[in-house]
Amino acid sequence: MPTRASLPAAVAPLTVECLHSLVENRTVYALDGFELNVFETHQAAHRVQLRLDGLALTTMLRGKKVMHLPGRAAFDYLPGESVVVDKDELMEIDFPEACLCQPTQCLAVAIAPDTIRHTVDLLNERYPRAEAHQPWTLQQPEYAHLTNTPELTDTLGRLVAVSRTTHANKDVLASFTLQELLVRLMQTQARQLIFHDYARYLTSHRFAAVVDYIKQHLAENLSIDKLSALACMSKATFFRVFKREFGITPVEFIIRERLSEAKRLLRHPLASVAEVCMRAGFNNLSYFQALFKKYEGVTPGAYKKQMVA
Repeated sequence: MPTRASLPAAVAPLTVECLHSLVENRTVYALDGFELNVFETHQAAHRVQLRLDGLALTTMLRGKKVMHLPGRAAFDYLPGESVVVDKDELMEIDFPEACLCQPTQCLAVAIAPDTIRHTVDLLNERYPRAEAHQPWTLQQPEYAHLTNTPELTDTLGRLVAVSRTTHANKDVLASFTLQELLVRLMQTQARQLIFHDYARYLTSHRFAAVVDYIKQHLAENLSIDKLSALACMSKATFFRVFKREFGITPVEFIIRERLSEAKRLLRHPLASVAEVCMRAGFNNLSYFQALFKKYEGVTPGAYKKQMVA
């Protein structure tokens, strides 16, 4: 679903008097197995070079960057997004809108190779993915630029909070949270791989066929019996492995896809909320309105007014 997750727990920008530099001022929290960096830029700048020790998950909190990575076209980097950067990969960054009154702010979690290897090995040994030929891994450069999921955002927020505390056991707590972050990151990459690029994997990944069927039959009754049969799994196994691989249940995925379709339909000036409810696969108007308000923060009617105003 394309809706952006809310940001991790905000880190208050530093006052100008506390800055060492107006461009990529760096605050570091060093813990066992990783290093949390907070970068702030308070003036416009172009082609600022940066390298990080270890593979890093970077996440935009405020403002806008333009990222230049080796072998890729430049792209806008906005709040609610993350970029996975390989060890020692050179980043060149533009800050077209940064100023003292509106600084950019970005998190970068640089993770030790042993920490990544331990988590990936543990997952592949105990909790393998649905397809044996596609093991858990973070080395997916094609899916390095991500829209954060709510689950990834929540884990990032908790990692920031524990890293900044003075608790005696902070390294232990941070270690558990970091391991969860790595799992959430791989699940987010798996969602991007299968949920958004499923057509490429229809013959090689059983969940790609499930996603294709769901998207083609959103307005119909989608039973877990049918979906598990498409995946050649029992219902219990299908439910368990789907959630393990993507971080959400099949039912949650269906709801998010139907809400995404409902948002698309609501943008049409002549479509009524009741009509959209039925066409998006919801057979109860009150239930649809409650779900829409829960996920989007506004009612379907209010969303429609915003979009067609």
